[in-house]
Amino acid sequence: MGSWNDFNDAKQTSNIIPKGTLAKVRVTIRPGGHDDPSQGWTGGYATRGTTGSVYLNTEYTVVEGPFAKRKVFSMIGLYSPKGPDWANMGRGLVRSMLNSARGISDKDNSPQAQAARRISGFGDLDGLEFVARIDVGTDSNGDDKNDIRAAVTPDHREYAALMGSVAAAPTAASPQFSTAPATGGRPAWAQ
Repeated sequence: MGSWNDFNDAKQTSNIIPKGTLAKVRVTIRPGGHDDPSQGWTGGYATRGTTGSVYLNTEYTVVEGPFAKRKVFSMIGLYSPKGPDWANMGRGLVRSMLNSARGISDKDNSPQAQAARRISGFGDLDGLEFVARIDVGTDSNGDDKNDIRAAVTPDHREYAALMGSVAAAPTAASPQFSTAPATGGRPAWAQ
């Protein structure tokens, strides 16, 4: 160890979580105040960028494991004036997040799985816990930063160990999910 007045031999530390790391995360949407009811974007969750793009400004907190409490900041694309690709990637990410959080195989197209992939608004995503595959991208300065571009579904061999039990049933704010006594208290999508 070097002296406290010479830092030439001090090691650089990195806050980057290694690419490909799987971790259970909780998403928080940082409200941007942009609404477009014709698109279903209400509640002030969407953010409109200076280029005209619209996205969800998200913060993912690692829930447990060696990177617990670490945060990853990312965006989920909703609209780009350049074309549909960014929005399609965003829709794919939300689908995989819902599949992961609700314990649904991506191959499951049953009516229950389809119902579980519907949300009443972006507020349904706020607080969602799922297993994410952490990636490494670059920020606006060209420096490495973590990103989340995919969620891990029950089809993955490590899903059960990372997710534990499937997240609690959706809240009463999601009317399409019924927990009526006739279903034994299980939400309709879990039947």
